[in-house]
Amino acid sequence: MVIFTDSIKVFLSVLVKAQILFRVPFFVFSCRGIPGKKCGTVIVTAEELGCCRDSVLMQFCANKLDKKDFFGKSDPFLVFHRSNEDGSFTICHKTEVVKNTLNPVWQAFKISVRALCNGDFDRTIKVEVYDWDRDGSHDFIGEFTTSYRELSRGQSQFNVYEVINPKKKGKKKKYVNSGTVTLLSFLIETEVSFLDYIKGGYWLSFNVNLILASTGNPSQPTSLHYMNPYQLNAYGMALRAVGEIIQDYDSDKMFPALGFGARLPPDGRVSHEFALNGNPQNPYCHGIDGVMEAYYRSLKSVQLYGPTNFAPVINHVARYAASVKDGSQYFVLLIITDGVISDMAQTKESIVNASKLPMSIIIVGVGPAEFDAMEELDGDVVRISSRGRFAERDIVQFVPFRDYIDRSGNHVLSMARLAKDVLAEIPEQFLSYMRVRGIKPSPAPPPYTPPIHVLQTQI
Repeated sequence: MVIFTDSIKVFLSVLVKAQILFRVPFFVFSCRGIPGKKCGTVIVTAEELGCCRDSVLMQFCANKLDKKDFFGKSDPFLVFHRSNEDGSFTICHKTEVVKNTLNPVWQAFKISVRALCNGDFDRTIKVEVYDWDRDGSHDFIGEFTTSYRELSRGQSQFNVYEVINPKKKGKKKKYVNSGTVTLLSFLIETEVSFLDYIKGGYWLSFNVNLILASTGNPSQPTSLHYMNPYQLNAYGMALRAVGEIIQDYDSDKMFPALGFGARLPPDGRVSHEFALNGNPQNPYCHGIDGVMEAYYRSLKSVQLYGPTNFAPVINHVARYAASVKDGSQYFVLLIITDGVISDMAQTKESIVNASKLPMSIIIVGVGPAEFDAMEELDGDVVRISSRGRFAERDIVQFVPFRDYIDRSGNHVLSMARLAKDVLAEIPEQFLSYMRVRGIKPSPAPPPYTPPIHVLQTQI
């Protein structure tokens, strides 16, 4: 018997998610109980369940519901409950309230099959009908039960439901019902996933950018760019950790790597978007090792210099993204920063403009500074805006690297957490662009079949 600790359970769940993202067929773990003795292996596989990727678009109306308001009619709404294996029910959807009517028509709504019945087409779905009250004490009108299989018949005599109030039914002998609810439409839609695009040959193009300004002399231990001969500096640690995560997304492993905030040789001109490898015509580095090498080499040749401007590099990547709007390439800009920013207004405008393009931005914060400005750019709480224009979609993900340094020395677990959070929003940001533009995934190529060699013999 193999017993997993809570930490290992978390690790396994992260790896299963990463397996889907990175297209890895399986993971193999060696299990050790007694020191020095191998206790076997555990193979974890993952797949995407096709039936649970479906969503349904439904619309309902009601007729002759009970009147609950003294001075008017009812303000009805529906509450859908998914039944659980233990017999309990969980709310999975609420419709909007239709004011002052006993014959409401609710707006069509979309819900995933997983949320509605967990993929079990015969599982009971309970629907309650309420009369909305301002103080929250909504009046119960009645309820009925159905199932996904029944609903899938669409508009028919089978999907006209009597709304029953059990209390009224028990007290009033002549009680028939509290109205009826009718299914008007039922449409099944299969949601495409991030994995569908990856299988169809779509890949992400990563651009790596490092802030070199405002962090002191690299020869001094107080600098985040300190060139310690014995260990990686703060930027190197973040670049190595995040780079090893994201490079599995990139098909050719060639990363354009830019720095910003430095005086360049030979004339000392200030640049906020220069090639780390010193070749502006070909800023590509091979793999994260190539980026690391270019970064450390640049520290020896350039002079760190402020201010710290984000907008130039965002606009740099946006120019490439603007030329590929068909979704065949999706650009991800990785910015590693100490949190200082000198052009906040211009950066906001750049992000708002870039939100219409096939690109996302990952910001990794290094060092001990407060990252309030980076949290604002993330836009999870308040959608980022500039000059009265809001970003079309959320394209920024911020993670503070210091939160993922495990003081107990469990490097594997901390990097698994970092991988999960760095990549958390990329699939949905990618999908949001594809959905708005109506770009469907290409069909996956057929699996490779090795040629059959026929052995011919002479008799």
